[in-house]
Amino acid sequence: MQLQLKLYVIIILMSAFTGFRLDGQTRTPVVADSATRMPLPGASLFDCQGHGAGVCNANGRMPYISPSCYPVTVRCLGFKEKTVTGESMDTVFLQESLTELPEVIVETKQHKILHLLGYVREYSTLTTYTDTVFLFREKMVDYMLTPDKKTRFKGWLYPRVLKSKSYYRFTDTKGLDSVSNECNHHFSWSDWIGITSLSQLPSSLRGAEYGTDTLCGRYSPTEIWIRNRDKVTIDINVLADTTSRKWVPNLSAFFKDYLDFENFRVRFNYDNVVKDAISPMELTGYSFSIESEGRGRDMFRFNRPDEPFFVSTYAEVYIIDKEYITLKEAKKWVGARFNTDDIEIYEPMEAPELQPYVLALIGRVEGVDPHEIRLKLTPDHRLAEGKFVRRNLGYRALQLLKDLTGITAIRAHRNMNNRWKDFKKEHIQKINNQNKEK
Repeated sequence: MQLQLKLYVIIILMSAFTGFRLDGQTRTPVVADSATRMPLPGASLFDCQGHGAGVCNANGRMPYISPSCYPVTVRCLGFKEKTVTGESMDTVFLQESLTELPEVIVETKQHKILHLLGYVREYSTLTTYTDTVFLFREKMVDYMLTPDKKTRFKGWLYPRVLKSKSYYRFTDTKGLDSVSNECNHHFSWSDWIGITSLSQLPSSLRGAEYGTDTLCGRYSPTEIWIRNRDKVTIDINVLADTTSRKWVPNLSAFFKDYLDFENFRVRFNYDNVVKDAISPMELTGYSFSIESEGRGRDMFRFNRPDEPFFVSTYAEVYIIDKEYITLKEAKKWVGARFNTDDIEIYEPMEAPELQPYVLALIGRVEGVDPHEIRLKLTPDHRLAEGKFVRRNLGYRALQLLKDLTGITAIRAHRNMNNRWKDFKKEHIQKINNQNKEK
């Protein structure tokens, strides 16, 4: 009996590590580089509806996906995406996409601030037991990096948004949906992931032309470094060890909060690496895949009180331009006020074509007339200002003084909070009554 139990445990472990399933299904394929035949850990998968279907493990093996979800799209930053049908196959080979950046020339020692321009493409989903909110977003962002701490200019390692286009789809349990270019709740993770200033290569890759180095965390590999001549890729499993959080320092508070991360992987791509360290100068792009339970504030509008909600974000960031500028120019960039109508969104050549479901969503959103919708909308007067009442000159003068001292703003803020509390209490009571009727 004990021998049978041991054999059963061994079979379970083998199925977990090799990709075999005990229900008779064949093992899942491995995603690999077509040129080097090396596996691609962290490659992301999308099902036939465009929803995230998981990521490849440290060995590049795909997770099990239901046959009804095929065809599946495999995406990995730095490679051309590929569609996998429901047919059984051992390996999915991805072809590398060429990235061409303009040559950067440092004219003088005064040009020491590195300014990077990036293109962001993200897919985020907010899910409850009853509703789903899908977001596709494109952004133009920039970064400003200083050479050292001695420079009296902080800059920023996280993407500053220059222009953004958002497309939302709201779906309920009955399949009814609506679309919009706006949403009152920010549930995306894309603004929280930035770039690192400088990192040393593992000792085994210094001076090597090819090689792989895996840094193991407490339970699984946490950093996988791959070097292919002057190209370096880092795949990071942030959840594998607390030391991996150094790659996402801006999210340290979220790990200590109530949030439960189920998946958190980041991938950085570098090119023209000739030294024993990587820097933003060699960065060509990065991607990340995050799945969490909980996100944002005041989510009760989407779900019932105390009902959990789940958020997933997959994003790709392409560095499309970089230059060294002077400290004076950098300060002008900080204080510049941009007119978003004058800024274009430049899509890089290596970015894959948008999926049909995304193109359909964009078409629906752009076909909406927001002015016509606002005219048909009956506002809730509790959340709006009161009626306009004509006052005499003395009252208007007193009102101007209150505006200067801030008294009016304080009173308005207090009244707004009270109206919002009433609205929230009524909304929760309405949901509770609906639950009792069921």
